[in-house]
Amino acid sequence: MMRKSCFEHHNRRARGLRNVTGKEGTARCGMLESIGQIRTMTPWCLTSRDTKEGRFESITLAARLAKLSTFLETITGPEQKEQMACIIETTHGLLIAFLLEAGWPVYPVNPRTVDRRRAASGAKTDTIDAYVLAKTGRADLADLHRLTPDSELVQELKTLTRDQDALIQMQTRLVNQLTATLKAYYAVALRLFTKVQQHSPLIFLQTYPTPQAAMGASVEQITEVLQHAGHTTAEKVAPKIFETLHQPHLTANAITTRTKSRLMVALVTQLLPLVEQIAEYDKEVKRLFLTHEDNEVFSSLPRAGKRLAPRLLAEIGDERTRYADAASLQALAGTSPVLFQSGNYAKAHRRVGCIKPLRNVLHQFAWQSTQQEGWARDYYQRKRAEGKSHTVAVRALSNVWARIVRHVGAYGIPA
Repeated sequence: MMRKSCFEHHNRRARGLRNVTGKEGTARCGMLESIGQIRTMTPWCLTSRDTKEGRFESITLAARLAKLSTFLETITGPEQKEQMACIIETTHGLLIAFLLEAGWPVYPVNPRTVDRRRAASGAKTDTIDAYVLAKTGRADLADLHRLTPDSELVQELKTLTRDQDALIQMQTRLVNQLTATLKAYYAVALRLFTKVQQHSPLIFLQTYPTPQAAMGASVEQITEVLQHAGHTTAEKVAPKIFETLHQPHLTANAITTRTKSRLMVALVTQLLPLVEQIAEYDKEVKRLFLTHEDNEVFSSLPRAGKRLAPRLLAEIGDERTRYADAASLQALAGTSPVLFQSGNYAKAHRRVGCIKPLRNVLHQFAWQSTQQEGWARDYYQRKRAEGKSHTVAVRALSNVWARIVRHVGAYGIPA
């Protein structure tokens, strides 16, 4: 039987959801046979419509997806879904989950691939993009990798860790803004605490938003505030804070103090629940990680700790057949270099196309391993002696670790 393929196109920026869930969405499919020309590029319109009473009725997402599945079954039949290949520019989203659950083979393609195959005129439409995806699938299907999802536990763990990383980045931005604000009128506060993003410093700043308010507090009042915030050594720290506050320091004028203290309180109000939620994420990530059967394998990696070990498992996954060899993991993680050669010029460059969260966690883990593993430290220092920068040296070390991690992950052997 001839193999047929259906290619579902989605707007690259919307990652495949806008055209399906918007008020007026269009999902364009291109059908082709494995032998011969592309037969049709019929627009598959899933839009809202007017009822007889004149009211605007929206077709639900579930109805649209069901209609899409019915359309695909008209091509292959319900029992021949393996004869279909859905080429798409993303690896996640509601549509991807639906296609996988319905049993349709999905082959993700990097959006840059479509960009390079577009006409030199620069024309871009949904129909053109679907046509280019169809041509890509017909020409390169043997080189494309079918999307094989991880277990539900790992999928949840991956989503949680990535969301937590986004929250941590948000926290970092707020802390930087808070630090800059304190420097403008309340610089002495930065000398009172080593980390202003912790709970007790934030409560202290919320209670005493200006230097004058803090200087008017007694040692007992400061102690009570810190104890209420959960500070473990409040009675020991309070006298030092009181003494530092009453030492000579620069003060801002009244206008700057009033305006910046208002901004400081706004930033602290955002940081307090954010810090609490990040801590709750830590608990849930730990619970899920310890539930997985491979937790001992990834916990055994040197200095992986409670933060990096769950992320290594989440990003590498537990689908053992995904990586044919270590090189496939290294390429996906962006640790292996790529060659740029033209004439007599040849140089290795950093790989650009990769999974960024996977590259980041391997980079962090490789650097942490130099603090414990002698061979890792010697390898890093050797690369530095060769004139490599810190980033290049750590990336080279993470390339070695990718080979090791793939081995221990594939066979379940603790490091």
